[in-house]
Amino acid sequence: MWTDEMQETLNTKKKGDSAFKQKDYRIAIECYTQTFFYDLDVGTMVSPAVFARRSLSYLMSDLPQEALSFALATLGMENEAHAALEEGTNLEAERNANS
Repeated sequence: MWTDEMQETLNTKKKGDSAFKQKDYRIAIECYTQTFFYDLDVGTMVSPAVFARRSLSYLMSDLPQEALSFALATLGMENEAHAALEEGTNLEAERNANS
């Protein structure tokens, strides 16, 4: 039996899939992030497609550090994920300062 919350999450994933196909990676990242955290909250298995498409959306958005951080966190490598995110934040600030 589907709950309203489960149906909303499925709809969000479908919206992410549609955005991904249309190469609207910002929307895809938002939708896949919502799906990911809902599945974590309720203890269900996150679809491997959500992981892959979210990481690819980061890469296609020229955000490789975020893709790496997400992959490391998913693998249970939280310390490495935090270090990668910090490094990415510093690189982004440096890049923006030089622009």
